[in-house]
Amino acid sequence: MAAGAPRVFVSHLSGTAVFDPNGDQVGRVRDVVAMLRVGKRPPRLLGLVVELSTRRRIFLPMTRVTGIESGQVITTGVLNVRRFEQRPTERLVLGEMLDRRVRLVDSGEEVTVLDVSVQQLPARRDWEIDRVFVRKGKGGTFRRKGETLTVDWSAVDGFSLEEHGQGAESLLATFEQLRPADLANVLHHLSPKRRTEVAAALDDDRLADVLEELPEDDQIEILGKLAEERAADVLEAMDPDDAADLLAELPEEDKERLLTLMQPDDAADVRRLMAYEERTAGGMMTTEPIVLRPDATVADALARVRQQDLSPALAAQVYVCRPPDETPTGKYLGTVHFQRLLRDPPYTLVGSILDDDLQPLAPGAGLLAVAGFFATYDMVAAPVVDEGGSLLGAVTVDDVLDHMLPGDWRETEFHLEEEGAGHGG
Repeated sequence: MAAGAPRVFVSHLSGTAVFDPNGDQVGRVRDVVAMLRVGKRPPRLLGLVVELSTRRRIFLPMTRVTGIESGQVITTGVLNVRRFEQRPTERLVLGEMLDRRVRLVDSGEEVTVLDVSVQQLPARRDWEIDRVFVRKGKGGTFRRKGETLTVDWSAVDGFSLEEHGQGAESLLATFEQLRPADLANVLHHLSPKRRTEVAAALDDDRLADVLEELPEDDQIEILGKLAEERAADVLEAMDPDDAADLLAELPEEDKERLLTLMQPDDAADVRRLMAYEERTAGGMMTTEPIVLRPDATVADALARVRQQDLSPALAAQVYVCRPPDETPTGKYLGTVHFQRLLRDPPYTLVGSILDDDLQPLAPGAGLLAVAGFFATYDMVAAPVVDEGGSLLGAVTVDDVLDHMLPGDWRETEFHLEEEGAGHGG
């Protein structure tokens, strides 16, 4: 755990006010959603169940929580107001884990769970349940006597998944540490029934990452097996360019229905990308690069680059533009590369260290022209700018490779080891 990181007991979260970035209250915490893991590994917190003023209960991912302190929860971004529905791998901490009877590992004694504490992992946005507050003695609603103590999660039995369970829970826990591409490979080789079960149990962000790595047929199959509102949630969590490519393969009626169910801003980005030919800069770009104004500092830029959700390619440079800051932006002024950010003092204005000699890509530039640009200038990402000088997005090298490789490349085995590697001679 991070030194000094606050420990929060979940019973204290019940009823806590939730505020948006503007300081407006949007609701109150009603429960905490966790995912159990195999063995003694502490459960990971997925998010909070928040009750809005309308009495609707929604899911707030922990990735949208920027702070839990002073009796309040602070969020970032736009809330998804669809009604919360618990999934097979999820556990409600207040509703299902408290008052449960478990055993102490050392003594085998039965104890009652009174509370659990959560803590944020160092240098990450992930949260875990780390401690359990228990009471010794027999259970029962009216039995309140007995010694109480706080123990590590690993010191109790009765929560964690069985090592050899056959449900989707156990399978997900087993593959939790896999990269999205590797998990996608696992899913591809499962039976259709099993693939559907596992996909349904993944949280939205994880499923979105995995879908982006699957062959097109698997993407369509999995999306078609999800409830429409869930499918729209997953599309929102995908990179806009990948979501646009997937939707383009669906019948027009299905495509429009899913776009209508998506959040308006997310749907607008996807519709904009679908207006371009697939194998062009406009069709391959993401609409969510790092955009800064010229009066932002190097420190501001590095803070944005450090965001965990960014791919290495998108984190390699920032794009400096006049307002508005969202794509399509105001006038594109130039690019600042990550190496330059490391060389200059934190107070330096990014507008003073621009690389403005590099010609940006036009949205209609074809695949070969884009690939040639990357090869010529040794780039991993490139800005896409329209005739009016507005930044539309950025193309990353992984999207270029994805379109240049054979259509079935994801289904082809590959090996990183070169012939003879590791042998002397």
